[in-house]
Amino acid sequence: QYDSVWEDAMRIQESGENYLETILILQGKKGSVRSIDVANELDYTKASISRAMGILKKAGYITIDDSGNIHLTESGNQRATQIYERHRLIAEYLVRALQIGAETAAADACRIEHVISEESFHKIKDWVEEHK
Repeated sequence: QYDSVWEDAMRIQESGENYLETILILQGKKGSVRSIDVANELDYTKASISRAMGILKKAGYITIDDSGNIHLTESGNQRATQIYERHRLIAEYLVRALQIGAETAAADACRIEHVISEESFHKIKDWVEEHK
């Protein structure tokens, strides 16, 4: 039973991080982000996104203004930026060091970014920076 509770908690953390990362990326592309934009980007239902935004709002990671625009709070922006950096650097490492195809590397990085240890991530980051 403990394992399933832990797996559920990890899935919730991972999906929350994916939502934050997606909001950050969409803000960079479009400026303003609404729930429908996140739903379209991730190919999720509006209902799923609405629930997730409620959880992120309650956790203090986002605010939603009267027009429905989503804004990352300071802590939300920090977390999203951290996850996005992990994604980019892990994907770059997989492509450059291991010669994994870009599409596969991006998909793998999306999964790895949520569970990798700080030590392993910093070694990857150091490798990428040394090989620029």
